[in-house]
Amino acid sequence: MLPGRPRLSRAQKLADAADIADLRLLARRRAPRMVFDYVDGAAEGERSMARAVEAFERVEFSPRVLRDVAEAPTAVEILGRRIAMPVVLGPTGFTRMMHREGERAVARAAERAGVPYTLSTMGTTTAGDVAKAAPGGWNWFQLYVVRDRVRSLEMLSLARDAGMDVLVVTVDVPVAGARLRDVRHGLTIPPALRWRSVLQAARHPAWWFDFLTSEPLRFATVEGAPGDLAGITNLMFDPSMTIKDLEWIRSAWQGPLLVKGVQRVDDAKDLAAVGVDGLVVSNHGGRQLDRSPTPLELLPEVVDAVGDRTEVFLDGGVRSGADVAAAVALGARACFIGRAYLYGLMAGGEQGVTRALDLIRAELGRTLQLLGVGGVGSLDRDSVRLR
Repeated sequence: MLPGRPRLSRAQKLADAADIADLRLLARRRAPRMVFDYVDGAAEGERSMARAVEAFERVEFSPRVLRDVAEAPTAVEILGRRIAMPVVLGPTGFTRMMHREGERAVARAAERAGVPYTLSTMGTTTAGDVAKAAPGGWNWFQLYVVRDRVRSLEMLSLARDAGMDVLVVTVDVPVAGARLRDVRHGLTIPPALRWRSVLQAARHPAWWFDFLTSEPLRFATVEGAPGDLAGITNLMFDPSMTIKDLEWIRSAWQGPLLVKGVQRVDDAKDLAAVGVDGLVVSNHGGRQLDRSPTPLELLPEVVDAVGDRTEVFLDGGVRSGADVAAAVALGARACFIGRAYLYGLMAGGEQGVTRALDLIRAELGRTLQLLGVGGVGSLDRDSVRLR
């Protein structure tokens, strides 16, 4: 900082962020490296994550001109309900590790933005507390099926009692992926202030102060003490789950049911045949199987295969409103985002998440107008191609 130059407040830094990449830089400066890398990293060589982002870089729009775009509404209907833009805040684990307010902050920002928020099984805030934080929001619940099926049913009951009416079943984690950044950091959940992290604590005192003075990080939904993430996953999650298990899940859940983690067209057909309400084409943000399919490339094939039997969503690589527009043009009803809002959360808590959503919505609206379409509903494959 130059001598005599006033120090910018966190609010001003967030306001100055021009895109999600700027929020990522702010997050990297505020959070300890091991926490930032938990969000920013992926499995093994991180090829799947890189390819998901790179696919959006290959998008080429085909704009129409001389169209009336004085208004270009971003609202869309999914699962029978209108939302402000085709964006769903996806489930993320250990969210209070990124900021002390964690899931509460994200849910409040989603409520104001008029988009759904999905609480993870690996969340650090209860479903009831999320409902209290955002009573007017559209709050969903994400389920990992654990070995104790009774416990799985209890989780569904708690979510239902909290007013959550959409269930997202994640199916791409039979075992934990090899997230090598976490391994190299020796990351524990919660982070331990050991010799490795003393220097990080000195460089990021605000984060460590918040962490050490806030409620201890714990699982709010599943039982067990946090610790080694891969060990927790392999111990708790049920690798024997099959498509037949959707029957007892459906019998215990009366609302819409989405399956997240679809990476093959034949799996998509099978799931549509058993009547799920939605499919999420996703490779878990590249955090599970490296070299897995690239969601944006697979999306049109899945949409063509299932037709109007089920709604199709996209997850992976979305970093802007233009990315959202491209995915919708290729057939997605909406996009799940994760890292994009977590960068905002790390950078500035609830205000940071709000800034991320404001940026995405502004980018989406501008893209629609520059494309010459009169709203999200007018996007189609004639609007976009992958170079």
